[in-house]
Order: sequence, then structure tokens, then C-alpha cells
Amino acid sequence: MGIENIIFLLFLILGIGLFVKKVREVRANVALGKPITINDRKGERWATMARVAMGQSKMVDRPVAGMLHIVIYVGFVLINIEVLEILFDGLFGTHRAFSFMGGLYSFVIGFIEVLALLVFIVCVIFLIRRNIPSIKRFHLAEMTRWPKADANIILVAEIFLMGALLKMNAVDQVLQVRLPEVYHTAGAYPVSSLLTGFFESYSVDTLIILERFFWWFHILGILAFLNYVPYSKHFHIFLAFPNTYYSNLNPIGGFDNMASVKKEVELMMDPSADPYAAPAEDAAPLSFGAKDVTDLTWKNLMDAYSCTECGRCSSVCPANLTGKKLSPRKIMMDTRDRVEELGAYKRANGADTHDGKALLRDYVSEEELWACTSCNACVEACPVLIDPLDIIIDLRRNLIMEESKSPESITVMFNNIENNGAPWAFPAADRDKWISES
Repeated sequence: MGIENIIFLLFLILGIGLFVKKVREVRANVALGKPITINDRKGERWATMARVAMGQSKMVDRPVAGMLHIVIYVGFVLINIEVLEILFDGLFGTHRAFSFMGGLYSFVIGFIEVLALLVFIVCVIFLIRRNIPSIKRFHLAEMTRWPKADANIILVAEIFLMGALLKMNAVDQVLQVRLPEVYHTAGAYPVSSLLTGFFESYSVDTLIILERFFWWFHILGILAFLNYVPYSKHFHIFLAFPNTYYSNLNPIGGFDNMASVKKEVELMMDPSADPYAAPAEDAAPLSFGAKDVTDLTWKNLMDAYSCTECGRCSSVCPANLTGKKLSPRKIMMDTRDRVEELGAYKRANGADTHDGKALLRDYVSEEELWACTSCNACVEACPVLIDPLDIIIDLRRNLIMEESKSPESITVMFNNIENNGAPWAFPAADRDKWISES
């Protein structure tokens, strides 16, 4: 193993080590959520993950953007085949280590080059689409400087990585002719062969430097990309798979009942019931609903980390469309930002400490919560099956059941239910008066 291989190994260990460290931090942050067991209907869950995460079925609800995204997705997966060869060459000092596969190798490399070109083109299209046309969901209030920059950074990175890959292959082809004893003939290059003319006039020494530059740029760029992803909305590249597996398989629109509240309602509806017959596990919880991320479930927090920030949820939200403050995307971004903040604080000061802040009010306002119509449009629109409504409802529960805070119209309804057993402002004894009056 030469000095270049040792340097490569050190970069590889550093890059993977930093990535693992950040992933462990994210895992610890998600674990701050309340425990919840999701292990039912495993066959259906695997099928959902295969259809939605692997098959990108929800993306094509918007066909043009969906198909372009699939090109990037397929390219991201298959181009890693060549990355495996680059890793092998970097560790053992070989050249085109997998070229022993002959015709299959030529086919695979050729196919990867076509994909690389398509990914390059699609990233340019997406870069233009995000920054030039006035697509409303890309410019909502929560899309501040960092979220906008994040989307552009990843697209620019992909463009440079694909460009470096194709240029590396182009220079390599020239060297295969000029220096065949080192750069033996291997593969077919339908795209990069169009670029060889730009490098034909260079000397062998210059070509070797260029080939090494593009090779190192590509692999170090991938390691940098790998470590950037957990800090970015693009973490959905990895989390979309577990998130869709653990998604809600029940028809949307149903709410989970709190056991303690359900028991109280049952007792109210059945006066003859024994109030002391409830099992211990149905005892009232210390708090109702959610005020901070630690009151949400780990699945809610995984949802937040899985958010692609595409804005499809907000683009179909009737509250957002009518100018109200609510944006379901912002709810997920706020939840992720809050759990990142709290997780970092706990790592620095101890697991039992708290920074005194909360998701409710410090990040999400009451106005946003009460603007929600609970229509589930955001849930239906999400391409990775995130449920913003679940978080909104839990935050509302805290406002009502812990602080007795709600808009006046809702407070009136609650009072009527408490006093009259119905949301209307007249007692049960008077409900049939309309019959006699008619």
C-alpha cells in the first residue's frame, strides 16, 4: 500500500466516522420522543416502503417533477456502483479493478455515464426551477436563507460531482491510449468519449495530474456530500425508507384516543360504571398533549427528520392557500430544529437537563395551530408519508387540556358540550321542540 492509498484510507475513515457520529446524534434526538410500538402488519409495511420509498409512487402525483426526481434517485443509486470501484482502486492502488468483467463492465460503465449526464441535466433544470420561476411553495415564509441555500447547495454539488466523474473518465480514456501499461484499456464510455478532444493536446504528465485531480475531487466530494446530508433536508435519502415502513397504515382522518380521556368519557356516558375498575395502565398521564418535542412520539420526530421540504403539503393546505399563518412544512421544520436544539443542549449539559424552551410558542404559535382545519390534505400530499397533523393535534391538546386555551368559537362549543351534552346552545330536553313547532 503506497502513500496515496494510506492517505485515501485516512480520508475514508474520517469521512465515515464523522457520518456515523452525526447519525448517532440524530438517533439519540429521535429517541427523545415518547416510546410507541409499531410492529403490526409487517407485510403491508414492507410493501408500503417498497412502493413509496423505493418505487417513488407518491412523487409522480406531480408527473413532470416526479419523473425528473426519479432520474436523480436512480442515478444516485446506480452511480454508486462506480463509486465501489473507485473505493477499491483507492485502497489497493489498482486501475479499473472491476474491468475483468469484460462486456458486462462496458455495459455498466456506459449506462452509468448516461445516468450521470441525465442527473447533470436534471440538476440544472431543478436549479433553474428553484431560483427563476415564481413557484409559490419555494418562497413561503419558512423558506428563509438557509433552507433555500440548502436546496441549491445539494444541486450544485451533484452537478460538480457528475462533471468530475465524466471528466475523469474522459482523461482516463486518453491515458489508456497514451500510457496503456498503467491505464489499461477498460470499458466503454459513450458520454465522456465526447469530451476526450478537450484533453488530447495535453502532455502525459499533465493528464495524470488531471486524472488524479478529478478522481480525488469526485471521491472526496462524495465523502463531503455524505457528511453534509445529515445536516440537510436531504437526510430523507436515507430516512424515507424507515419512515414509510413505520407510517400510519390506517385510513387518514382517524385520531388516536388518549386512554385516560377515553375512560372518563365512558364513565360519563355510563353512570353505573365503576370508576375504580380501570386498570393501572389507564391512570391519567402527567400531562396531556404535547408542549415540547419530548412529549411527541419518536415517530413524530422521525417524520421531522424525514421532511424533504418540498412544500407539497403547504401547497395544498386550505389554511395556507387562504393566507393564514399555517404551513405544515414549517411545523415539520420547526420540530426538527427544536429537537436538534434540545438534543445538543442535553449532550452538553446532561440527559436530565432542559433549556427552558418549548416547541409550543417558541417555535410554533397558537395562531398556526388553530388555523388548521384537520382536513389531512397535507398528509395525503406528502411523498414520504409524513403526518404534520398528528403533531398539530397534540399541540392543540396541550393548549386545551393543560391551559384551557382555545379560540372563543371553540370555547363556546366546549361549554355547550359540557352543559348540554351537544355542541348546540340549548338543553337536550328542548331538542325536539322543532317537531311541534312545525
